[in-house]
Amino acid sequence: MNTKTIAENRKARHEYFIVESFEAGIELFGTEVKSIRAGGVNLKDSWISIDDGEAFIKNMHISPYEKGNIFNRDPYRVRKLLLHKKEIMRLFGQVKQGGYTLIPISLYFKDSRVKVQVGLCKGKKLHDKREDIAKRDAGREIERAIKERNR
Repeated sequence: MNTKTIAENRKARHEYFIVESFEAGIELFGTEVKSIRAGGVNLKDSWISIDDGEAFIKNMHISPYEKGNIFNRDPYRVRKLLLHKKEIMRLFGQVKQGGYTLIPISLYFKDSRVKVQVGLCKGKKLHDKREDIAKRDAGREIERAIKERNR
């Protein structure tokens, strides 16, 4: 199947440990899809909540479509995620009991449909973030040393 990444939430990988990820559909209007195709979407501060047995993505910004006139919707409106009932109930249980958070990791096209990669995440502490940065820097130093040695 054809997949094309539209937007990624890089902040999510920095702020959270991603325990598990799911693919979910998203309920959109035509002008929103056109705006997404043009790259007018931001996942930076968005999150997912479960209300009345349904999953909703909140605070996701989709820019108004330039040629959309009266059909444009509110850029920050709450959008419904399309998941199976069993998945929603399992995620709801883990969020309530395990202290996890649901975060959108990426937005992509799968064939012609817009999909959201939902991450079941646990928050990182400051020392965890420092540890990740130290590992990344050490990896870069090793790569540089190997490159210099091979010259």
